[in-house]
Amino acid sequence: MRRVEFDPPDDFSPDLGRWPWTLPPVRQLVSGGLDLAPLTVLVGENGSGKSTLVEGVALAYGFSPEGGSTGARHSTRASESELSSALRLTRGPGAPKDGFFLRAETMHGFFSYLEANPSWHSRDPVFHELSHGESFLAVLRHRFQRPGFYCLDEPESALSFSSCLALVGALTEIVAAGGQVLVATHSPLVAALPGATILEAGEWGLREVAWADLELVRHWRAFLDAPGRYLRHVT
Repeated sequence: MRRVEFDPPDDFSPDLGRWPWTLPPVRQLVSGGLDLAPLTVLVGENGSGKSTLVEGVALAYGFSPEGGSTGARHSTRASESELSSALRLTRGPGAPKDGFFLRAETMHGFFSYLEANPSWHSRDPVFHELSHGESFLAVLRHRFQRPGFYCLDEPESALSFSSCLALVGALTEIVAAGGQVLVATHSPLVAALPGATILEAGEWGLREVAWADLELVRHWRAFLDAPGRYLRHVT
């Protein structure tokens, strides 16, 4: 996936004065498009728009809004924005069409969907019999095996430190095999994916930032060095 552009169909007229169009990263996408690297990491505060962008790109690609592959049709409650309806994705020549959308907040429901709709060729475990973190790792082992386009929204939410390292390894292998990854995260560990283009979302829109200069990295370093400097403000 080389580029994402604002290109609404003739019968769709988004109200650019309302959410999600008022989010600075979305406004930047509307005005100038977004180029995607083989490995793109989005970081930013809650509400900055990073997850909205990942969701919009994932849906425009053809993934189910609540996660899964392009073949999944799981939906419990529609809550996605209209952003995907106005996006045009430009693929690279020969780009694979496989992939997966891992959306942390809806994975429990997706596991139930898989149990109710087993595939004859699937070797998936019974995800609900695993712990929260183990189920996420099982998804990595069973669904992140072939080159393709992989969108992940805050995948670290269920993972320990060592499991986050396993996630980084799996995503690095996907890119090395010719796949592509777009991930939104609050984790400095995940943001440190080797070779990633890191885009920081905020009131400025999107800006490319080196890992060491990210606000989340500076805050974690300062907190681990002296937790009391932060905790005195909340106790």
